[in-house]
Amino acid sequence: MQQKFYPQNENIQVFIKDKLYHRSEAKISVFDSAVQGGDAVWEGLRIYNGKVFCLNEHIERLQASAHTLVFADIPSKEFIRDAIFQTLKANNFYNDAHIRLTLTRGEKITSGMDPRLNQSGSCLIVLAEYKPPVYDNAKGVKLITSHIRRNSPMHLDSKIHHNNLLNNILAKIEANYAGADDAIMLDNLGFVAETNACNIFMVKDGLLLTPNADACLPGITRKNVIKLAHQLKISLFLKNISIAEFYNADEVFTTGTMGELTPVHEIDGRTIQNKANSNIREQLYKAYKELTEKEGEAIV
Repeated sequence: MQQKFYPQNENIQVFIKDKLYHRSEAKISVFDSAVQGGDAVWEGLRIYNGKVFCLNEHIERLQASAHTLVFADIPSKEFIRDAIFQTLKANNFYNDAHIRLTLTRGEKITSGMDPRLNQSGSCLIVLAEYKPPVYDNAKGVKLITSHIRRNSPMHLDSKIHHNNLLNNILAKIEANYAGADDAIMLDNLGFVAETNACNIFMVKDGLLLTPNADACLPGITRKNVIKLAHQLKISLFLKNISIAEFYNADEVFTTGTMGELTPVHEIDGRTIQNKANSNIREQLYKAYKELTEKEGEAIV
């Protein structure tokens, strides 16, 4: 699974701080905190049929992450919303688009780690691209287990949706070398946390299970799947799950904005054998697609 360049993105307009720039001119300072130390937070949003899905939830999580990191200048929800809509309209993106929304601590007066050097206010970046779901949700994906552990709250809390992604990138590199699409990351106790890019679910004997959000981000797509499971009266448990349990699941799937609900057909060379002929992922995916059709904030 490797993303590709789409010609629709050749001349996109990118919002930086307070205005739009052509892709070729969209740049930030070498003194920006994102460059200096990965000191930024981000969100991924998807556009369906002229609407931004889960807009408020993403903005609120962005602001919460920035608050946790003590950003001195956090844009209002109204400012962020307007910047998103400006960008989408400038690019004529009303469907099959993905937004990488980033908020950096801003530009420093001199190179250094100290946040007191950031005296120009934060920098909002809205990067919208034409990008259908990046995983093959018909065929599914192959995963391996990484030896890189997912951060626990005692190290760098994964509840902060920060830009320091080396933990995940190292796991993704392992997956690339192993010929897999992504990597499962375990927590410091050896239980499954998530993949390098997505939350993960499994089905066994009619029960839907997902790891406790101890060493992973409790994703917005994950939250929607949990809500839909309750509505569909699918029994759901949040618990510590070992990799061996995932090997022997009837179904495994990942969840995230970039790929929605993606089936997993193999983990570490073990085929996921659906001996129970389970179709829980199919039920949830149908309900999720219906949710994306009826919910979201219209681009105005």
